Amino acid sequence: MSVKIISDSACDMTQSEAKEQGVIILPMKNLIDGVEYLDGVTITTEEFYEKLESCDELPTTSQISPIEFTEALSPIVDAEDEAVIITLAGKLSGTVQSAAIAAAEFNGKVWVVDSGNVTIGQNILLRYAIRLRDQGLTACEIAKELERVKSRICLLARVDTLEYLVRGGRLSKTAGFAGTLLNIKPVICVEDGEIKVLGKARGSRQGNNMLTEFIDKKGGVDFDMPVMLAYSGTDDALLKGYIDNSSALWDEHLESLPITMIGSTISTHAGPGAIAVAFFAKN
Repeated sequence: MSVKIISDSACDMTQSEAKEQGVIILPMKNLIDGVEYLDGVTITTEEFYEKLESCDELPTTSQISPIEFTEALSPIVDAEDEAVIITLAGKLSGTVQSAAIAAAEFNGKVWVVDSGNVTIGQNILLRYAIRLRDQGLTACEIAKELERVKSRICLLARVDTLEYLVRGGRLSKTAGFAGTLLNIKPVICVEDGEIKVLGKARGSRQGNNMLTEFIDKKGGVDFDMPVMLAYSGTDDALLKGYIDNSSALWDEHLESLPITMIGSTISTHAGPGAIAVAFFAKN
């Protein structure tokens, strides 16, 4: 009997990497100008950003249905294996409810974990689950350990443009106009499963400093656990600038930094040019 791990595409792990890691990633659905795409399957992240900049209305994302989880789980359970499902935060999507409905059909063979996070915050919990699976833990043991550590996950991001927050109705046009004039760069985090504004920086450099200050407040990064950085858009120059400016945080601990692109679930509101870091806090 083996353990299979399932997640949704909001975790921003590509289908190719998921295949390498032995993970199943179920795609969220993106609706862009009336056309539905399967995230990471019928549309790449690069293609999504191209459409984001030219679409008439902001794209929307819909949750994965119970039947889609059931279809993924049936062959696993039929093979007498077990599964752990790791979803994006329940406060951001109903996907976790869909997973729970499907899991109930399989008589204790499937465990569902609400990551309480999204994008790379969800991603590093998924990577920790892969590590536990490879160490030989059962599905139940993995789920319990994920529940124990997930509150230590910190996801921080600096948004480069206010345009998409305004278009999505999360910021008024007046505030957006004023913020653009003042070169405001909001710094956001995920707290209690919700996206919240941590602070507002004047310019990119101050925004980068706020990210570093928050990491310090958490007692630093637990480098025994997965760490990841990410950027939105197709240009990673802003992230490279942040890494150079904060090299003291990473150089002595990591030979290389895992980096990915922020996918459609968050970038619809953040827009291109955002940078993010996710880690397990020491405290």
